[in-house]
This record gives sequence, C-alpha cells and structure tokens, in this order.
Amino acid sequence: MKLLISTAPTTEAPALARSLVDDRLVACVNIVPKMQSIYRWKGSVCDEAESMLFIKTTDHMASRVMDSLRERHSYEVPEIICLNIDDHASNPEYLSWVHDCVTENR
Repeated sequence: MKLLISTAPTTEAPALARSLVDDRLVACVNIVPKMQSIYRWKGSVCDEAESMLFIKTTDHMASRVMDSLRERHSYEVPEIICLNIDDHASNPEYLSWVHDCVTENR
C-alpha cells in the first residue's frame, strides 16, 4: 500500500479528493483543512492557507494517482510525497478494503 501526501488550496482540496475516489484511483483521501504553509517560491517567501491531503492507494496505482494530481492541481509544482506502508505492520482488514476499493482500470 502507498500513502501519498499532498497540499492544495483549501477551496480546491475537496474536488481533488473526490476526483481521485470517483475515478477509483484511491480508496480514501483525508483532508486536514486550514493549515498554514510558509515556503519559498520563485525568490519570495509565501504564506498561504492550505489543506493537507492524505491519500491511500495500492502500490500499482500510485504513479497514476501522481499523474492525476499533476494534471488537475492548480499549482505549477504540486507537493506529492509517496510513502511505502509496511503491510506487515498495518491492519490487514484495512489493507484489504483499500485493495477492494481501487479498480486497477486495465
């Protein structure tokens, strides 16, 4: 299983999450709203309200999720961090649910 982490403008996050679930690329997206991000972009320090997205999918679909986020995201360079989940240290019923929810779209 993979856990992808991304940020998005608070107004954009629900639509991004919904599109990933609707397309069956992911089982679930948790949105943590109203966080503050301070970062450097093109020589300036920016201070923006954003939402954090925790995205759960299968190993096989992670690259398609990243492609979908890049395509739909309003940022020129969206944050997309992909983490491996240790299947042996995770709830097997939850992992099974994730796999059942994600259609591999062959």
